[in-house]
Amino acid sequence: MEKRMLKKKIAWSQIILLIVIVMTFFGSLTGAFAQGTESAAGTGVTSNSMPFALIAAAVAFGFGAIGAGIAIANIGAAAMGAIGERPEIAMQALLFIALADGIVVFGFITALMILNKV
Repeated sequence: MEKRMLKKKIAWSQIILLIVIVMTFFGSLTGAFAQGTESAAGTGVTSNSMPFALIAAAVAFGFGAIGAGIAIANIGAAAMGAIGERPEIAMQALLFIALADGIVVFGFITALMILNKV
């Protein structure tokens, strides 16, 4: 049973890696086939690459939120078990949950930086 779950996780991670590689490949082709070389408002982003910049911002924020959700789920479950045994460590457990929540902030800041260039 565990081997089947491990194989399923490996297959999903390979599919996600393949999607990221394909997106990176097609994202790098836009500059090679761009007809106009003038940038929009001097930002260095051409009008052909704007959809890719928007997708990049969405991916940065989305993966940050998904990663934080996974981290908070694991840390929260462990923290609740630890608090059940020793209630005096509740503040330390909440601190670890807050640190995992910082991953969302990093994704949000990255998305804002990408959108600032558009």
